[in-house]
Amino acid sequence: MKKTVYLLLITTCLIAPLTAFSQNLFPLLGGQRIGTAAATFLKIDVGAEATAMAGASVAMASDATTLYWNPAAAAQLPGNYLTLSHIEWPVDIQYEYLGYVHHIPKLGTIGISMGMLHMADMEVTTEYHPTGTGEYFRYNDTFAALTYALKMTNRFSFGASVKYVEEYLAGLRMGGWMIDLGTFYWTGFKSLRFAVSLVNFGPDLKPGGSYMNRTREGGLTEEKYEAFSPPTTFRVGAAMDAYSTERYTITTSFQINHPVDNAENAVLGLDVGLLSMLHLRAGYRINYDDEKFTLGAGFDYNVIGTDVVLDYAFKDFDHLSSTHQFTLGFQF
Repeated sequence: MKKTVYLLLITTCLIAPLTAFSQNLFPLLGGQRIGTAAATFLKIDVGAEATAMAGASVAMASDATTLYWNPAAAAQLPGNYLTLSHIEWPVDIQYEYLGYVHHIPKLGTIGISMGMLHMADMEVTTEYHPTGTGEYFRYNDTFAALTYALKMTNRFSFGASVKYVEEYLAGLRMGGWMIDLGTFYWTGFKSLRFAVSLVNFGPDLKPGGSYMNRTREGGLTEEKYEAFSPPTTFRVGAAMDAYSTERYTITTSFQINHPVDNAENAVLGLDVGLLSMLHLRAGYRINYDDEKFTLGAGFDYNVIGTDVVLDYAFKDFDHLSSTHQFTLGFQF
């Protein structure tokens, strides 16, 4: 009984500040805030399993992509994980992700993750050269993060990540530090788990240097670039194996998202496991303007003592082309 009270007290103490962050730092969120955050590539769902379940993954701990969703969940993984993911984003944009989780006995769990959103170099055009000047410019967004997670009890874990984020466009560079915080708690009721995370929290970002602005009188003035907030998101979610036997497993997941630059939304995810090898997944997004349904599948096979996982996810957009994501993972 004392241990239960102790766990509930810790959970409340850790979750309450995160709730305060969401209520006090991000007031009056809604559609009117769209486009007001920088480094929005950090909002792209990472991991084919998570994407196929509509991103309802804050309370899931499946592979090293959990470093993106909830750093505390890294301590819940049963082994060491290496995960590689590739996303085919609309308009020929691609996103690469790499994550590694390693358990250190009696010390905790460490994780390293990095990602890059990139595309082919684009040709410079002007009003006098609309078909191109012969010059090209480069665009990419990158991040690198270091995570530490600790199992405080057999039911409760806490984690934190420190990440450096950078956006680069045609010689203009913008970067800054952010943190992620998360908790993960097994309730004790069957396989029900509850999790909370606050991700991409940090100071405003703006490019360095200045630019020349033309005034109404025809002159030029030197101006500083405007600063924008990072894409901070507060997530609360739960997951449970609704049905489980040696042959079949049905896992459901639900999550509420509170982003700084958009209206609150919710996501639902479903995973049907067959013979511990094949997984069929689906998800649905509530209060999203463009993306609603997601689908995917996964295959898990043991090769010489190493679990090899291959996952695929499909995301449908109403006004853009659909996206495809492939994830390759190793557990050892």
